[in-house]
Amino acid sequence: MKHVWFRVAALSAAALLLTAAYKRTEQATVMADAANAFLSSLWADQKATATYTFEDDQRFDWHFIPKLRKGLSFGAMQPFQQKLATSLLAAGLSQQGLIKAETIMSLDQVLLLLEGGAGPNRRDPDNYYVTIFGTPAAKGTWGYRVEGHHLSQNFTIVDGRVADSPSFFGSNPAEVKTGPRKGLRVLAAEDDFGYELLEALDNSQKETAVVDKTALKDIITMASRKAALNGAPNGLAAAKMTAAQYDKLLTLVDLYANNVAPQMAEQRMQLARKQPKNATFFAWTGDTARGGLHYYRVQTPAFLIEMDCTQDKGNHIHSVWRDYEGDFGLDLLKTHYAASH
Repeated sequence: MKHVWFRVAALSAAALLLTAAYKRTEQATVMADAANAFLSSLWADQKATATYTFEDDQRFDWHFIPKLRKGLSFGAMQPFQQKLATSLLAAGLSQQGLIKAETIMSLDQVLLLLEGGAGPNRRDPDNYYVTIFGTPAAKGTWGYRVEGHHLSQNFTIVDGRVADSPSFFGSNPAEVKTGPRKGLRVLAAEDDFGYELLEALDNSQKETAVVDKTALKDIITMASRKAALNGAPNGLAAAKMTAAQYDKLLTLVDLYANNVAPQMAEQRMQLARKQPKNATFFAWTGDTARGGLHYYRVQTPAFLIEMDCTQDKGNHIHSVWRDYEGDFGLDLLKTHYAASH
């Protein structure tokens, strides 16, 4: 009998240890630890450049074009500080998301060579910036952004909960045509999966999904502070899809969801599965043949995915995940302030 109780006690202890380990690795804790490790590596003037109050309007001033930004650039960091900055980026992304992000950053070197140094703000893989808003703490209210040309990852932490949008990945060129990196396609899946869903539709469904034969010139939401589309949703409703087609739609959504760290990715997919099929739409504009100028979106009541491949003769991709109420953690903050007061 004592042996049985010993085994029960041992199992209980093991369960408690596993629970404690899980709590120690909650996403907000990982992010806070990474942010504090990065901040502790900075000198006073660097820290002043990298940090803002959480309430500062700069938190909403995001973009994906090549321009000078607020925050501390990788170019202004020492190598050991760059490693810690990359760790902070990794704290919010999945393995696939981090690979995309770092490869996108490296493409500025490709553009530098292609343009002969004549591009805007001189293309430079170190022209990416880290900005921290507020004081990092697992249960605190703070946020951070890692951003530069074709990359903008925005994270907000409120009472241990994490918001992970806007989340933007772009690629120019979409496919490297020349040089030692010829054939590289950073966002190949974003492009190919969209085509696969379109090609799985029958002719009648495709006529509904293709809302304009001329491709939109860019994502509609651009760098807006609040995601919004004018007018009623259009395209093909998920309710009009077969089970196999709907699975392809969820596979496309899953690709975007899994750019962020696993705990947050699962939350995204739980949200996606809850969306009513009659209010979830897949819309396409532009050429339907592979290689032409095109744009697609997945629109639901809660979130929006957009992708376009229209610039530079269809060799330039923009893709984004936006939450209508949750961008920059605004829904979490609303709940937080309501509970506080």
